[in-house]
Amino acid sequence: MSSPQQQRQAVGCLVIAAALWSSAGLLIKHIDWPPFAVAGGRGFFAALFLLATNRKLNFTWSRPQLLGAFCYAGCTVCFCAATKLTTAANAILLQYTAPVWVAILGWVFLRERATRLDWTTVIVVVAGMGLFLADGLAVGNLAGDGLGLLSGVFFAAMTMALRAQKDSSPLESIILGNALAFMVGLPSIATAGNLSADGWLALVVLGVVQLGISYRFYAFAIKHVTALQAVLIPVIEPLLNPLWVLIAMGEKPTALAMLGGAIVLSAITTRSLIHLRAGRRLTTS
Repeated sequence: MSSPQQQRQAVGCLVIAAALWSSAGLLIKHIDWPPFAVAGGRGFFAALFLLATNRKLNFTWSRPQLLGAFCYAGCTVCFCAATKLTTAANAILLQYTAPVWVAILGWVFLRERATRLDWTTVIVVVAGMGLFLADGLAVGNLAGDGLGLLSGVFFAAMTMALRAQKDSSPLESIILGNALAFMVGLPSIATAGNLSADGWLALVVLGVVQLGISYRFYAFAIKHVTALQAVLIPVIEPLLNPLWVLIAMGEKPTALAMLGGAIVLSAITTRSLIHLRAGRRLTTS
């Protein structure tokens, strides 16, 4: 069982990972390649970075390791496609339906029962996302929105598969998932044409920073928090993702979207503070 200090460090790592993930919307839209090519390119650079910066990797090819890799690839590829086809806000908010799936399935597969506080947080988060999407879905793209929702299902399944490896190393699943994303995108890369220097820079940053470094933090955190915490705390990502797109590209969320975002952030912050205070009380009692 993780100590309260490890749990606090894990929460910090999740926040850092979410902040790095939030650059995806802006960077993906900046690359003049089709969605699968972008997904494959960033997977290639992420896999190279993680292989080069980690020693003593252990590819066991176990069921959780392979399932984690498959779901990771599904999550990242679907999210890339959704971001290209619909608004950044729609893509990321639909991906973050993941807490609902984890709350429902976490007990079945991981024996991690959601508490009353967890369920309350999930309900408030879903309500906030509903406000965020109330106007956004009307201006989105049906195919893009569908892929965003599918990305959320994959995100939930990936989180549970990585959490199932808490006593080993989930990082190998992430490396394999990036390699699989590259193979999925390879045919599209071959026909995508040349990128500008700015496009290549954005693709490298997507792979190394937005995926590679962020998932190193996530791989540490997933060993010390529940699967539900691992998808609830990073919900700050959907608030930051469209913000960067707004600043750089003028893709402006509505007033309802901003209200929904504030509700989501408040719910996650409150839940995290309550959990951390409970951990401190346990260490001092």
